[in-house]
Amino acid sequence: MSKIETLHMSKEDLLYLKETLQEEYDVIWNYNILEQEFYSENTTYIVAKEGNKILGFAGMLTIIDESNIMNIAVKKTERKKGVGSLLLQKLIDLSKEKKLKLITLEVAENNIPAINLYQKFNFEKVGLRKKYYNNSVSAILMTLYI
Repeated sequence: MSKIETLHMSKEDLLYLKETLQEEYDVIWNYNILEQEFYSENTTYIVAKEGNKILGFAGMLTIIDESNIMNIAVKKTERKKGVGSLLLQKLIDLSKEKKLKLITLEVAENNIPAINLYQKFNFEKVGLRKKYYNNSVSAILMTLYI
């Protein structure tokens, strides 16, 4: 296995995701929302790549002195290989480089693998948004002070 790199998402990466987003990733967003987020001046998107192959992507929104993780998505065939951890660590590193004070996120209360990942990186549960996803599944609010 060659080395996995985390890089800033390129326009070419975004176009590749247009063709694979719905079938290869479990994401709530459609491509149009991802594209809007990619081009926003307040967001940063990254990809995890092995060679030219995209294994996952992640994005964060920066607001004043904090960042909000918008998504971390790993290709279904690449899960449980540490890709999510690499993406999360890169977002944390980028937040530190920007001298931000905290990182927040929302995660579905039934997404146990993601909750475990965030807790491994010392995110704390700080709240709950009832019926946040599709008016049925609640979201746990988590924060990491950096």
